Amino acid sequence: MAAHLTNEIPTHLLMWQRVREYGVPPSMIETATARRARGDWAGACAAARIDVDLDLRAVRHRHGTDLATRLRTDLRLLAPDLLRWHLPRIAPDGRLRPGLTISLARYGSSDTATPLHLVVRTPPAWADAGQRVSLALWEGPGSGTPGHHPHPHPDRRFRLDLHRHLWDAGRSGELAGRCGADGPPLAAPPGHPHAAHRAVPPDRSRPLERADPRAGHESWWTARWAAEAELLLRAEGRSRGGFTVRLGRRDHAVFELVAPDDSHAPTVRPLREALGPQDVTALPALPEAAIRIPPDLELLRAGLVTVERLHPLVAAALGGAGSTTAAARPHRPGDPHRVECRGEVHRIALRNGVLTAIDHDLAQLRREELLVALGGPALPCLRAIDSVHRSPEALPAVRERLTHGDFAGALTVVEGLLGPKAVLRDGPLREELESAAAGRIDHGVFRAGLVAVHPAAGAAGGANAPGERHAERGHRPRLDRRTPLVLRRKRSSRPRPRTGLAP
Repeated sequence: MAAHLTNEIPTHLLMWQRVREYGVPPSMIETATARRARGDWAGACAAARIDVDLDLRAVRHRHGTDLATRLRTDLRLLAPDLLRWHLPRIAPDGRLRPGLTISLARYGSSDTATPLHLVVRTPPAWADAGQRVSLALWEGPGSGTPGHHPHPHPDRRFRLDLHRHLWDAGRSGELAGRCGADGPPLAAPPGHPHAAHRAVPPDRSRPLERADPRAGHESWWTARWAAEAELLLRAEGRSRGGFTVRLGRRDHAVFELVAPDDSHAPTVRPLREALGPQDVTALPALPEAAIRIPPDLELLRAGLVTVERLHPLVAAALGGAGSTTAAARPHRPGDPHRVECRGEVHRIALRNGVLTAIDHDLAQLRREELLVALGGPALPCLRAIDSVHRSPEALPAVRERLTHGDFAGALTVVEGLLGPKAVLRDGPLREELESAAAGRIDHGVFRAGLVAVHPAAGAAGGANAPGERHAERGHRPRLDRRTPLVLRRKRSSRPRPRTGLAP
């Protein structure tokens, strides 16, 4: 049974609420939108922390002018901040799902042996600091794909070439129709991670009502799966046929798209004949974007966010799906701080770029600091300043920003608390900033292709080191005494990606 808080808000909605607060900051959206409006798609990608790993001149030389023109058109339509907004994430902290290659557009007919794909790649979990992603052109197996990426081929489950409204600025208005925002709330299908509860709680004062599995299944089929399956099979060069749906972590179902004739709307029904495992694997798979309920729609209908706090393109599409009430923003600590010191209320504020006890003169502060260095008790004002340096009230906000790669926003919060000239002291705040800096180095090493084997594998160049086992390329080792401390802490601090919630 899924864990719920006392106010009965599902935990996955609380995660998405934090993601929408910190995952794509407003400054990124504003900068990327301004650059995209000027036709600078590369600058928009840089603002959205997307590395471009393709060369249009090389594409034109290898594949011709027509394909290069189509690719350039798609790049100009790409809204990289909108793409980051809709990328799949994992629980519990809402990081981008690591090690994915997601297809954005497919170039070539259905009968082409190896069609080209415009793809976006997320780094593996050990190198995901900064939450940067890369944009590339996948030209087929063994055609210059980065060997250091764990999964360089396009993923069948996570694909956006059939859902251009999730990254194409010109088609973002299709979101409402594709997700059912313009109709009544739909229940998730049985077996889905969120199927135990209704998509929208009718009243927060009452427990969440369980949906009837058969009714939820039928409504989902008629509203979503038939149209989505038709698009999927058409992209595969078929008009009708079978396809698979991932209902849960280990639950898959096989359905078929049928219609009396071409003039009737197709419907979905369970496949009548049983298929073997290999035949089921060979069937097209319905993408995750066609199965899940968009988190923005759930947040709006649950009253956890307002339309103004969503991405502008998403807000324009879902403007009529919001709730009349929304959760209030958390309280932010103000400046100056007030502390009881020797029977009086003293102020602590920024002076000359440093957090200072402004109701004490400099000579007294120097004497008190010397007394502390000799082992004496500190003034309450000095203790408050030390506490802010080591573990401030805004530490959770700083940690969330660092988790989602917003280093500039995190430093802005720190400078607003301590001042731009402050020297950090030992404590949780400094540890978080140092860990983020070390993670950026790991990501740079990964981007350069200098580490093709997992750092804990204990081998170089893909070969087993003396006395080591299972150090093959791409192997993810178990935690043991030989695992580096940094990786041991990282892997034990949160669930592995496959245990997280699917977006």
